[in-house]
Amino acid sequence: MKEKSTIALVDDERNILTSLGMALEAEGYKVRTYSDGASALEALTEDPADLGIFDIKMPRMDGMELLRRVRQQSDMPVIFLTSKDEEIDELFGLKMGADDYIAKPFSQRLIVERVRAILRRLQPKDGQAVEPQVAHILERGKLKLDPERHTCHWDNRPVTLTVTEFLILQALAHRPGVVKTRDALMDAAYDDQVYVDDRTIDSHIKRLRKKFKQVDDSFDVIETLYGVGYRFKEA
Repeated sequence: MKEKSTIALVDDERNILTSLGMALEAEGYKVRTYSDGASALEALTEDPADLGIFDIKMPRMDGMELLRRVRQQSDMPVIFLTSKDEEIDELFGLKMGADDYIAKPFSQRLIVERVRAILRRLQPKDGQAVEPQVAHILERGKLKLDPERHTCHWDNRPVTLTVTEFLILQALAHRPGVVKTRDALMDAAYDDQVYVDDRTIDSHIKRLRKKFKQVDDSFDVIETLYGVGYRFKEA
């Protein structure tokens, strides 16, 4: 039997912990709830989860700091819960490495769908065997992507990517020189039923460039075509 995925739900609103926790459990997930970032960090350090849902505004340790600390030890996918007036925080959170964000008040069904979509990206497609063969590995110049192991290397040096960043980069690198519109990148990285705006894709691209420049300051293979989209530079 397939093991249930574990969700770490962190929010200082008790009604959200209760109602959203029950909704996720009804979908078959194991849910661990925490009312502040500090207690969540302590628990996640000892026992990591498969995905985190973090509120931004919390006592003791807010969601931003919790994400920063988690990113020091794990690439666990993270969804932010935000208020509608926290647009700057949303974009900053994406730049820090969050995979997605959802504004309050929200539909529980929407969150369940996004959780399912993100976790599905981490798994092989139904009926698809995981084979340790190089045919699954995508290599473009110094770039090496292994979708089965979710690993990325640039010039033989590891680059840690979130699930969303990995899928966006994979879509760009799959066909070098071909322009990918923001809509096409949304389709590659998000579930069909999930809507994100242009700024979300732009934030992920900025984060990708920053991560690769930390490994190689001369990294310049992701090109912007203003008003059109992005492309992976041909060798």
